[in-house]
Amino acid sequence: MNGKFITFEGADGGGKSTQVQLAATWLRERGYEVVTTREPGGTVLAEKVRELVLDPALPLNTTSQTLLYLAARSEHVEKVIKPALNAGKIVLCDRFSDSTLVYQGLAVGKAWVELEGLLRLCCFATAGLGPDLTLVLDGRPEVLAQRREQRGVTDRYEEQGLDFQRRLRNGFLTLAQAEPDRVKVLNAEGSVETVAQSVQKALAKLLQEAE
Repeated sequence: MNGKFITFEGADGGGKSTQVQLAATWLRERGYEVVTTREPGGTVLAEKVRELVLDPALPLNTTSQTLLYLAARSEHVEKVIKPALNAGKIVLCDRFSDSTLVYQGLAVGKAWVELEGLLRLCCFATAGLGPDLTLVLDGRPEVLAQRREQRGVTDRYEEQGLDFQRRLRNGFLTLAQAEPDRVKVLNAEGSVETVAQSVQKALAKLLQEAE
């Protein structure tokens, strides 16, 4: 089997990081080689970019955020994701280009002509690489906000309030409607075990089709 690239998306509080790890364990138990990673992150440069873009004390406009994310993604794709895929491994990534399109595009009211430019920039940064499957862990912003409060999560996006979180949710749902074959929306409000079962079902379908 060729390598498979699977991304986990959605607003914070949906349990992406937990589900990435549970999915990796489930896949490894079935004999697959798995690489888990995140964005921004995965390389030394990208982790430094992560510190910059998530720091609420550092003022960054949307364009600056976007260009920093894309620089980190270019390194990430070249040094981590593509080598793993070329080796036939499954790559599970916590966020990818869809987050850029939503956080720096749809959620901040970018016009469609601007989104087209953003799409081209994302394609340039990834050298055309896109996910085979994207799982959006979706939930009501009020529910996810309670989870984030329990975890004590604070970054520049959390500080923008529930209205921004609603726009994020709508952005991801818009992408899912535009690409229903690639982007699958899963209910993230259930228990960790229930969500994991939904993830496993989606992964099994993808891998069965690849055989």
